[in-house]
Amino acid sequence: MLTSHQEHIYYDSIHNVCAHCNINFLTYDQLTRHLATSRKHHYCEECDEDYADEEELRSHYGSLHGYCAKCELLFDSARQLDKHNRNVHCHCSECDIFFDNHYELREHLWSTGHGGATVRCPGKKCRKVFVSGAALILHLESGACRSRVTRRAINCAAVKHDTEHVITIPARMLMYVEDNANTSVVATLATERSWNGSAYECFLCHREFKKLVGLNDHLRSPVHEERMYRCPLGYAGCAAEFKALSALCQHVESEKCGIRRFNIQMQDYLGDLTNNMKKLGI
Repeated sequence: MLTSHQEHIYYDSIHNVCAHCNINFLTYDQLTRHLATSRKHHYCEECDEDYADEEELRSHYGSLHGYCAKCELLFDSARQLDKHNRNVHCHCSECDIFFDNHYELREHLWSTGHGGATVRCPGKKCRKVFVSGAALILHLESGACRSRVTRRAINCAAVKHDTEHVITIPARMLMYVEDNANTSVVATLATERSWNGSAYECFLCHREFKKLVGLNDHLRSPVHEERMYRCPLGYAGCAAEFKALSALCQHVESEKCGIRRFNIQMQDYLGDLTNNMKKLGI
């Protein structure tokens, strides 16, 4: 039990005492610096509160502050934390699920669980439904579809379908003209041989990755491909160029650059394209 003198020292505002360590500091700033840096304390600087243990402090962070336990970072609001989690950790805040990469997160965000899904995947054995044509094309390009269709097959189908070159750039699609979209295309995948002694290295651009899965996500992406799609000027577009059909679809659906009036035609185009894919047996 504290004596009246101890109570005076510990609790009177003119003193700056750490009761746990029994240390009297000259200033309040020195006391708070001690609480924030000492391993004996579990202190929230935002609330000026010292907690019993680390678990209690983390619980406090989680309930009252935007706290990322993975990075041990505090944010000013839950909204900032959600943005951080989505961009850095591929996290869906609505479902509280973390994904391995951004492709999986985007596909999840565009799936039935997030409303309005009416676009069915034409792939064999695939029953997924999506909220937009862009979401469907991204699903097919990612290689996640059970039909095992590849982005190259999508490009071949687009080239074959876009005979008037409304969205494709003829000079950059020669490699797809002779290809048959029904032909099985072997995807480029890295193996353990990509390890250079300190990281997994891309043989095309020499970018390094900590994990093999990261390198393979990079190789599956359109980063090393030509920009063969464009936002059509004939429909009040901006002529922006894209490496993937899904990127063009997202651009159109975002209604940027005055292209909004092309959105209906684009959806019709995607509908025709997916119907052709069904005929091709994809």
